Amino acid sequence: MKLVLSVDALAPNLTGIGRYAWELVNNLPHHAHIEDVKFYRNGRWVEEPATLLQPVVTNLKPGVAKRKPFISIKQPRWLRDWRTSATMSAACRGRVFHGPNFFLPACAEVGVATVHDLSVFKFPETHPLARIRQFESEFKASMARAAHVVTDSETTRLEVIDFLAWPADKVTAVPLGVSSQFAPAPAAELAYSLGKYGLRFNSYALCVSTIEPRKKIANLLQAYLCLPRSLQAQYPLVLAGGFGWLSETLHQEIDSLAARGVLRYLGFVPESDLPALYGGAAVFVYPSTYEGFGLPPIEAMACGVPVVVSNQSCLPEVTQGAALTVNPDDIPAFKVVLEKSLTDALWRASAKVAGLKVAASYTWQRCVDETVGVYQFALQGGNPHRT
Repeated sequence: MKLVLSVDALAPNLTGIGRYAWELVNNLPHHAHIEDVKFYRNGRWVEEPATLLQPVVTNLKPGVAKRKPFISIKQPRWLRDWRTSATMSAACRGRVFHGPNFFLPACAEVGVATVHDLSVFKFPETHPLARIRQFESEFKASMARAAHVVTDSETTRLEVIDFLAWPADKVTAVPLGVSSQFAPAPAAELAYSLGKYGLRFNSYALCVSTIEPRKKIANLLQAYLCLPRSLQAQYPLVLAGGFGWLSETLHQEIDSLAARGVLRYLGFVPESDLPALYGGAAVFVYPSTYEGFGLPPIEAMACGVPVVVSNQSCLPEVTQGAALTVNPDDIPAFKVVLEKSLTDALWRASAKVAGLKVAASYTWQRCVDETVGVYQFALQGGNPHRT
């Protein structure tokens, strides 16, 4: 089977979707049923996807070479675009085209699109206007090109079937995976990495999430501040994640609490530091109100850390009963669950064991194998949405 894989989600600071795309990039070319893979990005071929993870170099000194662009064409733009479109269509012919970040271009003949969630449509107020407009203008056309849709969870699969009014056999849930770098480690092995952030083993509560409205970080702060002062002092709250959108007011509150010593905000943390950050936490908390899968709780479980998640969207499904669940909008209940997660020794011990078992069920090899199975199904069934 020949494949085209879109790599538009790859960037220096990988998001969850970027991590998913990167695992596909690394594993699909070596799969037994994949003969050849081409990598596509915004109408161009990419020879080395790894270069997309490198920071863009600007303001270089004289004599310092810039990073070589992927393609350099000096033709008039109208001619370049016409030739590129024709070349792309010819090159994609006979290949499955997988768009792992929602969208499929016009050149996709046998298209497979991964729809991670429907948050743009369900919670448009939590997204920037540019992203909403992109989905309004491109999503419907992408779905018309898709022979099959992949989702990250069964919860999202059912949502997509209902939203698109598609046949159930044209939408498949393929769970994401957890890298082997996320694993339990003794305190001594984590000390150096934790020391870079001024942290100590088993001495903080952790949340790793982009700071944006649907992640319910504001609710976490409210519930955490209801804990006894002694517990706050013993387990300060640590937040890690990118700035996000519509979060200016929340960041002002975070800065205020950080100034009082109530919490630490680390900002975006490199992926290489995440295993230690998870592994050193006393508990991991993920109160998001809507997710397509939710990798961070599973990564924390893989590191042997007890986990608390929202009882909404797919998080109860994905965590399979190994996490404490709570409605993040119920602040008194949230406070009770947080306190239990930090003080109930019996639950903490059982949660570590159960979490490790759940995390072990999610592997990138399984994700890739099941994704290739979708490709095969799409090739056999063609695209029923085309006339």
